Amino acid sequence: MMGNLGQPIARADGLVKVTGAARYAGDQNQVGQLYAVLVASAVPAGRVRAIETRAALAIPGVTRVLVASDMPRIHADLDKITVPPLATRFIPMQSDNIVHEGQPVAIVVGESLEAAEAAATIVRISYERAAFIVPETAAVVSADPKKGSYSMSNTLDFNKGDAPAAIAAAPVKTGAAYTQPSRHANPMEPSAIIAAWKGDHLTVYDAVQHLPAVQNVMAAVFGLPTTSVRVVSPHTGGGFGAKAFVWPHEILAAMAAKVVGRPVKLVLTRQQMYGMVGPQPQMVHDVRLGAGADGKLLGVGHATTNITGVTEDYVEFGAVPGRSFYACDNITTSHRIRRGNVTLPTFMRSPWDGPGSWALGSAMDELARALDMDPLDLRLINYAETDPESGKPWSSKKLREAYEEGARRFGWRTRVKGGTRDGHWRIGCGMADCSQGQARFHSTARIGLKADGTARIESSFCDIGTGPATIFPQVAAEVLGLDPKQILAVAGDTDLPYSGPTYGSGTTISTGAAVQQAAYRVRAKLAKLAGWPAEDVTMRDARIMRGNEARTIREVLGEAGVSELTSEGAFDLPGGAPVDMGSPAFPARTFGAIFVEVGVDQELGLLRLRRATGVYSAGRIINPRTARSQMIGGIVWGWGMAAMEASHFEPTLGRWLAKDLAGVPLPVNADIPPEIDVGFVDEFDANSGPLGAKGIGELGATGVAAAVGNAVYDAIGLRIRDLPITPEKILAA
Repeated sequence: MMGNLGQPIARADGLVKVTGAARYAGDQNQVGQLYAVLVASAVPAGRVRAIETRAALAIPGVTRVLVASDMPRIHADLDKITVPPLATRFIPMQSDNIVHEGQPVAIVVGESLEAAEAAATIVRISYERAAFIVPETAAVVSADPKKGSYSMSNTLDFNKGDAPAAIAAAPVKTGAAYTQPSRHANPMEPSAIIAAWKGDHLTVYDAVQHLPAVQNVMAAVFGLPTTSVRVVSPHTGGGFGAKAFVWPHEILAAMAAKVVGRPVKLVLTRQQMYGMVGPQPQMVHDVRLGAGADGKLLGVGHATTNITGVTEDYVEFGAVPGRSFYACDNITTSHRIRRGNVTLPTFMRSPWDGPGSWALGSAMDELARALDMDPLDLRLINYAETDPESGKPWSSKKLREAYEEGARRFGWRTRVKGGTRDGHWRIGCGMADCSQGQARFHSTARIGLKADGTARIESSFCDIGTGPATIFPQVAAEVLGLDPKQILAVAGDTDLPYSGPTYGSGTTISTGAAVQQAAYRVRAKLAKLAGWPAEDVTMRDARIMRGNEARTIREVLGEAGVSELTSEGAFDLPGGAPVDMGSPAFPARTFGAIFVEVGVDQELGLLRLRRATGVYSAGRIINPRTARSQMIGGIVWGWGMAAMEASHFEPTLGRWLAKDLAGVPLPVNADIPPEIDVGFVDEFDANSGPLGAKGIGELGATGVAAAVGNAVYDAIGLRIRDLPITPEKILAA
């Protein structure tokens, strides 16, 4: 063993990305391709009465203007596909019905993008308008399982003990509503796809987070075997959940290509992303806590309501933290929805726990204030040694160590409390818990070891910027005794072995385990060729060794007349399940604590992040360098949630008010302090998988909003329960 795991190795894909050599979906081209531009509905509800296309077709280079009657009908096989991975069962242009503003009602196809864009602006649509429902003010209802897009792993209602009675009888209690707006993911790369047919075989280059999902959905849409669909996505420029599932624009592009008989390229504009791809939904959390005078929680109530579309019921399980974070004998959680004429919401970094940690983390701070207790001590008193929901032991948990190390590094125990001054700034500190449920997915991988001491990893995993092309060679190198630079990871193609999705923080734990198994199998084959028992050998410096004996890979393969050894590995879940949230006996979560210091200028309403420390219990860290980068990105993401980001629904026009980055502020370098302190406790989670690792891509974004809100209260005594914490809310005090 070379000890590659745990080493801060630089990213293998860094050079191609910073030099522009990496090819994303929008960079792909096909001979003879046409360019598609969507024409979107200007009304939020009703139907298309007529479409006038003559002026658009008169523009030179415009080939077709496709309308609903031109499009192929969806094959019945689509009914077999669940939601998710299909983002929504409502596929536009299969009828004249309109369910939200921005919905595609026509597609202009041209020889050039410029011609198609010009034509799209002069396609004239007449509508039969209908009354629309503003989602934020719609009636609160229970989700309908028949319309559900929440089938992945959750329950709408949970009850343990008698939480309402326990809270009512508690000596100390707090309760409030905490709200957060809808937010769109805005990845750097907008969604894009190029679809090409060759007979009954479809190839698509797509910006996605799970290639086999696109393959399965496309096959179902057109009634094809999956082997007739190939999906290619060598690089995806950020996803954050927006590219996790298959959205209608992908299906429409493939339909358009089939109709016109030529490859079709569709790249969504930033504005179109708001009409084609769902946001994280607006949510209201009602959190009620009751505690004894010693701080021990006697009852926890966490009820959420989120907006959804009229076609399906998307449920954002934001109350999951209420039944997962703290030990308590009496817990009740519930999830309800408001249906409206809006793009169906979807997962967004970090689903469920990101929203839930904002509300619960704020409520815990309010309880600590009511008890006159340090918020960290309150958490230690209510530390959950086992999963509060099931009573089962955690797969692993070293949150106590994370608390201690984070408090030490930040100086939490020695901080000056409550609104100290730095010139015109009032300074405050806050902290909160970080935690994310851990998904695991069935995955496979193949490794080929060559005589020259190089190797190749093949798997269909997605590169969305999280670094799998770096850490998977580290995993294989550890087993095969190679330098990670000698191992190439090839991904992003459904012709390669199946990999689970790149979401749910599940890539490392799942595909990484498959890579490790494939490497062990290759090593066993090499040992057999050398005539040695596999359990007796190790590898180092392109040599296989047993005791004091050593032979090079080249020697062993040369004597056997073999140029390459290949093996496949798999990470299989109990019962053949495609996904789970931990082994049956051990619920799985990642944990951590975030400490922040903010400055507040009450006269100008300004809020600034001055410093942040996050320390995490997240299993074995394969590469501290890429892991630290992920956590910094998550903390920045959390700051955006806390202080800046919101997608507002305009109730008069029934549309998103701002559809680009001019109207939706995002954090930039000037908003973030030069150093964000990130650390990990030493941990190996033997129950999560053979690597001992967990996922961290979403963990860093949890807890930050609550910590910021708690720090604002510490600074100026103002409790803001409605995100984001913008200047007008500070000035209102």
